[in-house]
Amino acid sequence: MRSLVIAGLTAIFATSGVHSESSDKLGIGRTATEAEIAGWNIDVDRNGTNLPPGKGTVGLGREVFDQQCAACHGAKGEGGVGDKLVGGQGTLATSKPVKTVGSYWPYATTLFDYIRRAMPHPSPQSLSNEEVYAVTAYVLHLNGLLPENASLDSKTLPSVRMPNRDNFVGDPRPDLK
Repeated sequence: MRSLVIAGLTAIFATSGVHSESSDKLGIGRTATEAEIAGWNIDVDRNGTNLPPGKGTVGLGREVFDQQCAACHGAKGEGGVGDKLVGGQGTLATSKPVKTVGSYWPYATTLFDYIRRAMPHPSPQSLSNEEVYAVTAYVLHLNGLLPENASLDSKTLPSVRMPNRDNFVGDPRPDLK
């Protein structure tokens, strides 16, 4: 039966102009340009590699959060239809852990990365770099990790020490270094 299915698929691909060899192209699409790849290559790692230029303050973050985030995450990050962003410190080892930015996330840079790539719903990547730095600063402030007058940029953001940073275990596989 298996060989009959494979023979049938081979015949379909052969007559459709699509090659069955894995090294051949499927006859659709094209190779992305360097500019197209650069537009999506915006990830930021835990050390802050690839953080963009810009600067944001807690005050601006409050304004942007009120306009773009509060409808889902609550006025003070307490949650709603979106995840709770604030609180939960000291609950991870309990029977009812509360995983928030302030209790669970190990790196502030990955918060920036997530906001930049995925928020606000339903318009991801619509915030400027300054707005992303600002919202990141505001969420960290709500969690007691930054003072009211703080600002963040590519130099200061990686230095924010998250409370749960030391409770994650690195992946020892050599191919992931």
